Amino acid sequence: MTTTLHPAVERADLLIDLKRYEEARELLARRLAEAPDDIRAWVELARSHVEDKEDGAKALEATEQALALNAEDIGALLMHARALRVGGRFPETEGVLREVIRLAPDYWFGYARLADWLWRIRAIRSGQGTGEIQRDALQAALREADLIAQEAIRLGPEEVYAYEVAWLIADMSADRSVADRMDEAILRLDPQHELALARRTKKAATAPGVKAKEAATLYADALASAPGSAPMQQGLDVASYRLLRGVRWLALLCLALAAAGIDLFATDGETQRELPLVLGQRLWDLVPMAAVWALGALLRYRRLRAGIRVNLHSLIRRFAWSRVVLAQAAWAMLCALLITQLPWTERTVPLVLFWAGLVPSVATMWFDRPKTR
Repeated sequence: MTTTLHPAVERADLLIDLKRYEEARELLARRLAEAPDDIRAWVELARSHVEDKEDGAKALEATEQALALNAEDIGALLMHARALRVGGRFPETEGVLREVIRLAPDYWFGYARLADWLWRIRAIRSGQGTGEIQRDALQAALREADLIAQEAIRLGPEEVYAYEVAWLIADMSADRSVADRMDEAILRLDPQHELALARRTKKAATAPGVKAKEAATLYADALASAPGSAPMQQGLDVASYRLLRGVRWLALLCLALAAAGIDLFATDGETQRELPLVLGQRLWDLVPMAAVWALGALLRYRRLRAGIRVNLHSLIRRFAWSRVVLAQAAWAMLCALLITQLPWTERTVPLVLFWAGLVPSVATMWFDRPKTR
């Protein structure tokens, strides 16, 4: 579906790709003044308005000029459909796209574009008057669109857009197995496809039993392929935050060890240790705490990928709840150290310290769990 472009039109096409719309329109205006029968120039002029979303009416005017020169020009018809959508006449695009398919029955893109838009058009028509989309009508439209999308895939098996359309239809139909197959096909064709990579990574990272470190590694690996992906960066932030929340659990474990170290709570049938504890016992109580931090945090942190460690530091700066979690962990550890290292003669103050270290963390654990940004 390609034709040779005049150098001025080809340059305008590149300018539009660079979002330099005004320059492109000036160049196309000069070209059309010289050759008003240049269909490709009219199509590119329409594209400049469609991409810029400046004026749908001007885009329609340009495509109508192109179609007046050749009503069966596929490129002009496809751009006319886009102009109709931008111009607020979306339902009319169905007839235009079906005309494209009639004129070019072996051209995959016409099917893909119709499948992409058809179910939306049906949804708009279904909701007219009542403002509510009828579920049965939507499901029927999705089935019809899916058949067209499959034809697009048959005609263009190496075209990513056809699979993207099929994925969207499957997603709207809540057919996860088909959607997953479409993602695999997309990534086979484009291993760095941002959205498909983000979806696959999220599925793997949020699977039952996946730990925070594993999830963070998955997102870090994916970001190496698509470093500008906002969804995957958010996923890495969530996994990194889970790692930070794990640090708070370590601090609470140390607080529990401190309470056990001085027999803070009496148990039936057992005699509590006599206070104050000797210095050797108080120092010995530091050993299990040191082991908890060495095994649970220091070694774990050192084994993290460099990108995850950098993101942890960044998250602490960007996300207030990260600082809250670390502050709670530090406070719980301070309470644990005060309980074990001071020569208390009674358990009243250590008991107050225990609850003071425990309550702030427990009170926010449920609330801060869904925080991701």
